[in-house]
Amino acid sequence: MSVKRNSQYIACGKDMLKFIESSPSCFHAVENVKCRLQSEGYTEHFESESWDIKPGGKYFVTRSQSSIIAFRVPNTDYSGFMIAASHSDSPTFRIMEKPVKTGDGYTQLGAERYGGMIYSTWLDRPLSVAGRVFTRSEKGIESRLVCIDRDLVLIPNVAIHMNRDINSGYSYNPAVDLLPLFSAKGSKTELFDIIAKTLKINKQDIISSDLFLYNRQKGSIWGAENEFISAPRIDDLQCVYSTLCGFLAAKDTACIPVLCIFDNEEVGSGTKQGADSTFLYDTLSRINKASGASDEQYHTAIANSLMVSADNAHAVHPNHPEYADKNNRPVMNGGIVIKFNANQRYTTDGISAALFGEICRRADVPTQVYTNRADLPGGSTLGNISSSHISVNCVDIGLAQLAMHSSYETAGIMDTHSMIEAMTVFFSSSINQKGSTWTVK
Repeated sequence: MSVKRNSQYIACGKDMLKFIESSPSCFHAVENVKCRLQSEGYTEHFESESWDIKPGGKYFVTRSQSSIIAFRVPNTDYSGFMIAASHSDSPTFRIMEKPVKTGDGYTQLGAERYGGMIYSTWLDRPLSVAGRVFTRSEKGIESRLVCIDRDLVLIPNVAIHMNRDINSGYSYNPAVDLLPLFSAKGSKTELFDIIAKTLKINKQDIISSDLFLYNRQKGSIWGAENEFISAPRIDDLQCVYSTLCGFLAAKDTACIPVLCIFDNEEVGSGTKQGADSTFLYDTLSRINKASGASDEQYHTAIANSLMVSADNAHAVHPNHPEYADKNNRPVMNGGIVIKFNANQRYTTDGISAALFGEICRRADVPTQVYTNRADLPGGSTLGNISSSHISVNCVDIGLAQLAMHSSYETAGIMDTHSMIEAMTVFFSSSINQKGSTWTVK
């Protein structure tokens, strides 16, 4: 790594860490994206209102405060869509409405697991609470984002003297072992007292909430040459950040660039704001109609489109290389990972791999290939779910990382920069299909 390039990677990494730190929940992540779009001149549309779309306009729409789709309209008739999708959520614990009080001098918070996390990584570290609450106001029921910006709770391990099996494959019971400690005997402070004080509102005005635990540990750039980056929620905020940067940096073409960030990928995407909802289809349909285009033009545009499903990939593990396929072993800082699966858990096929590979070649960005080891099934991503609603060529990609679904994950410092460069070229491109021939412009 040259000194100049290394400084670029580190600057990019530090900016991403700021984004992650200010995004302790899916709601905060989308709010940060929204603020960045507004600072770049994007106008918000609302699903509950009619859309006025003008040539050359820049717009975005949110759903349930945790998913967002942004797009730009060309000055001429559009020819297709260049779509990138990532997700705003990460494995965590959702706070139940009422705390669980024990009879041994402690108050614990009731917490239900959200997504498939590595349990042990959440223990013995400072945690706090973030999300949203719904309050009564003069305008009606209002949603307010909240982040308690201090060390608030902790999930304590049992001492090895009392649990001799802790290092022998211990099985954690989420209802017993993973309850966060909130206060000691004699404390009269409740969670919603702290939330009301944080928001400077009356506790009685809080009606309901969507609250989650978040890891308070700061992100870090480390390694012999500062080649690694670690932080909470790298899966998938690294892809959210890099696709957003590429989207904003791209040049205008005849295609409509579309940036999608969906919620609930970690629990199957089957919600009104998930990739398995109508959100993307509804948005593209409304863009077409508000642009004055016909249904025939819409179907032609879909055929001339490409979607990137950006969700991180597994790097070969330094301690357990046997978990990786013998021939497909992505490494951190090795470039963008193109993911394949015979059963279409990843949507990449020969067409989409060729198209995206050409885009990466033009961006001068290296690529790698990932497939699951044949006897180890992997998880699915946004691509196959979204493309069931929008029949478009789709490629599944990601950035190689370690400890996926840990409360503190690790990736390569160079890869974020590579993804931004590739996505800048992606959003600056257009696809044209004629029979069995595809061109990238």
